[in-house]
Amino acid sequence: MTEHKHESHPEIVKRLKRAEGHLKSVIAMIESGRPCLDIAQQLHAVEKAIAQAKRTLIQDHLDHCLEETVGVLPRERRQSIDEFKSITKYL
Repeated sequence: MTEHKHESHPEIVKRLKRAEGHLKSVIAMIESGRPCLDIAQQLHAVEKAIAQAKRTLIQDHLDHCLEETVGVLPRERRQSIDEFKSITKYL
């Protein structure tokens, strides 16, 4: 398998490591008996961080790999590709 890296990967790794740190603190919060509201807020932050990392990865893949596969298309033939890229923001 060939190495597959994009410009956004270091930023994605940074986000995931931050989420990992948050998750470790959530575990510590549960173990120390912190209030459920505090824990839920932190879990929400972890979820958002991971979702954003996933969204960035998918968008980057579409912007580079899909474009590379499809190639340059005239404007009138790009509509489906552009709509597909737009709709993935809702994943």
